[in-house]
Amino acid sequence: MSAPGDPAWTDSEGFRGTMNAEEDAKWLQWVTHQFKTIAGEDGEINLQDFKKALKVKESFFAERFFVLFDSDGSGTITLQELQKALTLLIHGSPMDKLKFLFQVYDVDGSGSIDADELRTVLQSCLYESAISLPKEKLDQLTLALFESADKDCSSTITFEELRDELQRFPGVLENLTISAAHWLTPPAPQRHRRQPRLLTSAYWHNHRSHALCLAVFVGLHVLLFALAASAYRAFGASVMVAKGCGQCLNFDCSFIAVLMLRRCLTWLRATWLAQVLPLDHNIQFHQLMGYVVVGLSLVHTVAHVVNFALQAQSETSPFQFWELLLTTRPGIGWVHGSASPTGVALLLLLLLMFACSSSCVRRSGHFEVFYWTHLSYLPMWLLLILHGPNFWKWLLVPGTLFFLEKTISLAASRMAALHIVEVNLLPSKVTHLLIKRPPLFHYRPGDYLYLNIPSIARYEWHPFTISSAPEQKDTIWLHIRSQGQWTNRLFESFKKSEPVFCGSKRLSRRLEMKRSQRKPQVSEMSSENHQFCNIKCYIDGPYGTPTRRIFASEHAVLIGAGIGITPFASILQSILYRHQKRKHICPNCQHSWMESGQDEDMKLHKVDFIWINRDQQSFEWFVSLLTKLEMDQAEETQEGRFLELHMYMTSALSKNDIKAIGLQMALDLLAKKEKKDSITGLQTRTQPGRPDWNKVFQKVAAEKKGKVQVFFCGSPALAKILKGHCEQFSFKFFQENF
Repeated sequence: MSAPGDPAWTDSEGFRGTMNAEEDAKWLQWVTHQFKTIAGEDGEINLQDFKKALKVKESFFAERFFVLFDSDGSGTITLQELQKALTLLIHGSPMDKLKFLFQVYDVDGSGSIDADELRTVLQSCLYESAISLPKEKLDQLTLALFESADKDCSSTITFEELRDELQRFPGVLENLTISAAHWLTPPAPQRHRRQPRLLTSAYWHNHRSHALCLAVFVGLHVLLFALAASAYRAFGASVMVAKGCGQCLNFDCSFIAVLMLRRCLTWLRATWLAQVLPLDHNIQFHQLMGYVVVGLSLVHTVAHVVNFALQAQSETSPFQFWELLLTTRPGIGWVHGSASPTGVALLLLLLLMFACSSSCVRRSGHFEVFYWTHLSYLPMWLLLILHGPNFWKWLLVPGTLFFLEKTISLAASRMAALHIVEVNLLPSKVTHLLIKRPPLFHYRPGDYLYLNIPSIARYEWHPFTISSAPEQKDTIWLHIRSQGQWTNRLFESFKKSEPVFCGSKRLSRRLEMKRSQRKPQVSEMSSENHQFCNIKCYIDGPYGTPTRRIFASEHAVLIGAGIGITPFASILQSILYRHQKRKHICPNCQHSWMESGQDEDMKLHKVDFIWINRDQQSFEWFVSLLTKLEMDQAEETQEGRFLELHMYMTSALSKNDIKAIGLQMALDLLAKKEKKDSITGLQTRTQPGRPDWNKVFQKVAAEKKGKVQVFFCGSPALAKILKGHCEQFSFKFFQENF
């Protein structure tokens, strides 16, 4: 079955709803074929087969659909009965669909729906949408919907009353669907091929700096290759190719380190060069140069092998092929004839590093393999100096910068050990660390750092976004999702070994933290899975990210998927602090007002924050922060609000789905009554399913609050989708990437 909120099913529904007779016949043929793969030898589907095929979480809906599909009450569904029911749901009028919905809710078949039946339906809706609410809240939802629909106060809801209630939600009946299994979804129709993104003006507008750098990169390689090859014209084609590739490798093997100078890149972000150079994509360029180095090295090696083979065949050559390739006897090279053996060693080291840098190694719990093999750049540089007579000249400047930065980072990170003073284990295996902030640790919202915890792994350093605001002076916050070997060990160590980690001065530290919490700061603490401790750790940073541009934007759209909210949590907290700083309250009449001026480095006119989570528990990570942000804007009008929140829960079924329509109506009614969302407790209503990005960006563009810049932190798959939409609307797109 399509995942809840998955647009794939909606698209196919819309397609079938507009089919002509020929397409309709093809779809019925498809359903017939799929039916036969599910049905038994008797050509019928029983309840168990139906439940298995539909893949529903709650058996209530499977049983209700089965009863309604089984029109003759035989206890099995025939192909004709299935086709008839599906045709009604797909091609039927809104009234036909409404009758079907009413029959689903009318469990006892009495012709009306009582409060207990409605509660049973809503309870199943909650389970189907992976929403967990207390019984009292379920009762409130039931009463909210029941009292709204029961106009005549007869303690039952009739068909007419349900119809009138649904008419208050425009568009729901016309688009009413039922999430079906894959075996009922027809193949996607062939569509006209869209214009490749590379050929659109919007693509080039957003990728000018990339294109410029790539053009310079390619042009420089062509120039270096041509100059080196032309100098060896007299030695034949193989030598020309080898020398040309070697000269390109001199540049690549030295400059590739510059792309990983994080402190230099962070400094460059504060200059005008940040507008010209694609600093946010330094890792992608580093990887690209890695591929180029491997490719040029192979060509360089093959060219030399061909040259050695030709020399060995010559009658005048005193050396055999293997001597030319593996020994120092021919005297090739500027340091005791070591060019050939050092070249072989370089190629082996390079191929080892390349193989161990693949994503399958890095993301399969073997990060140490990637880390230690990547440190072979040190012996590689040494071998390159011995191998090529001019490499040391190319390495002089970038190598000096590299070792200076490494020395500064090592000195700063190891100067004094820090301590993790508090740990909070959050839902979905997220570890919230509070680290005592060093006096000279200055950072900006959205920056990240490298963390080393010797008790977890002595030599491993891992990057994490700082989730606290710079204005919070006492501690640094990190929210770490357990997704790999190291992060899982971190979570489990705190979960299982509290007595080992907690320091001897736990009560003193608790008193210190209680006093610090009296200061006005945002707190995400909960009593469960909460520890005060004193664990030694080291940090290296801070380092800048694309999110540093947010405060210089006019209209910023922040999109976080899951734990991708962490850089935006820091930004939102910083906004909250700045907002509180500008807010004044009269001590006599309690009248509050805001200063008209803004910070010099803050050009923001509007912020749209979009948070997409799969499950309900994930919202607990930062719900108190979002609550404070809403409270600070409570006095503002809807049009005048500086910050607008948008929450989406992808596991919840959409409002148009038969299995969720009653629940979504009840949630809407109760939210209007209580002025808060039942799922998160925020004033902002949590929307079911995934965002319709076209509608989201159309709304953003229509507000005309200034030049729009979209900042995203989340999965690469969603990043591609968002990047395409941003190109369509000519929005600037930035992705968190370190």
